[in-house]
Amino acid sequence: MTGRFELSDPQPRFEVLEAEYRRLLGYPRDHELTGRALELAEWARRWYAGRGRPWWYARQAPVELVDGEVRIESASFASPRLYESLSEAAAESVMLVAVGAGGECETESRRLWDEGKPDEYFFLEVYGSAVVEALVVAASFRLCEWADGRRLAILPHYSPGYPDWDIAEQGRLRDLVGLERRGELPGGIAVLASGMLQPKKSLLAVFGVTPHTGRVQRLTSLVPCTNCALVGCRYRRAPYKHPMRQVEAVHPGPEPLEVEPPAGAPPLTRAARYSVSTDVLGRWSRQRLKLRVLEDRSVEAAFRYDGTTCSNMGRPLAFDYTIRLAPPEEGYRITDLHCAPVAGDDGYTFMCSYIEDAEGIMRAITSEQPLLGHPLDAVLQWARGRGVAGCYCAAPSREHKWGLALETLHYALSQGTTSGDQR
Repeated sequence: MTGRFELSDPQPRFEVLEAEYRRLLGYPRDHELTGRALELAEWARRWYAGRGRPWWYARQAPVELVDGEVRIESASFASPRLYESLSEAAAESVMLVAVGAGGECETESRRLWDEGKPDEYFFLEVYGSAVVEALVVAASFRLCEWADGRRLAILPHYSPGYPDWDIAEQGRLRDLVGLERRGELPGGIAVLASGMLQPKKSLLAVFGVTPHTGRVQRLTSLVPCTNCALVGCRYRRAPYKHPMRQVEAVHPGPEPLEVEPPAGAPPLTRAARYSVSTDVLGRWSRQRLKLRVLEDRSVEAAFRYDGTTCSNMGRPLAFDYTIRLAPPEEGYRITDLHCAPVAGDDGYTFMCSYIEDAEGIMRAITSEQPLLGHPLDAVLQWARGRGVAGCYCAAPSREHKWGLALETLHYALSQGTTSGDQR
């Protein structure tokens, strides 16, 4: 790796902006904290300033794009969206980046919860997440600074667990980063079997690097500035666009097709482009999906989702999805949808949203029926939420999981890869 960029910062300077902290807390952008909320927010800042041990690390690595795979040194990754971004920019290398807010925040949050202090727990948990975002911003600035002096451009970062990148590849990326040899860092990152990081207030990411700066300027989707909140950055090429994670709007799905499919056309698109890899869908269709084809050729399907809460020590949770489809001659029209916790599993009760408003969140989960009345093929057009959290607190995350269930069913029916009692 001679001549390639490498940098670690065991004591980085960063700033958690008030607006970003409020956003993660779930408040409207213009809301001013007062009273107990203000007291807790200030307390969390002080606690972390005195005891937190943040860090970040980055190193440059060569990249190859071969047959839909992103090959970085000895490892290959299946992420269509990352592949497309690197390909459009003609990236010749990538930056492998790891950031961590430190395990101290997680340990203290666990102690507060055990002591029956949910308010303190919640504000410190959220502040830890805000620190991770601020560290990504700090690292991005340093990378842009390095690239600008070499007439290079940095692309937006992407991470396992984002749409089109299976979280199961988290461990492979962590091994590739090579944190073990960085003895100056105050902490490291481990990857659990689920793909979740430990400490959970951490992030692994890939930033593309390209000498073709003109392409980045022409294609706004390749400009990282839209996701970077750094104020006064002299390398900014586009305005920051707030991710609006607090918005809870549920998209009902695409409008009905104005043009009917041609007579005799198959009810499902084969060789479709899904939001996750077909390898993953094939595995899920065998392991997580059960379906029955009834005598009238209608379909009953059950899909199980296993995830974790995003806080409260990453408690495992499981939900069952039931889906009913009309016969294929009706385009496998979706006639019923339902989502509920797996019988006997109480992991959902540890979600922040359940602790705050159990009745409200369960009503939201069980009442949402995206794409009801549409043909199953409509899932391929559905511009659904992109929340990839393991929990069910936010509407985009719930939409994302419905999309996974429907895409798995679509793939199974179109390819014939099921483990159910299909007849």
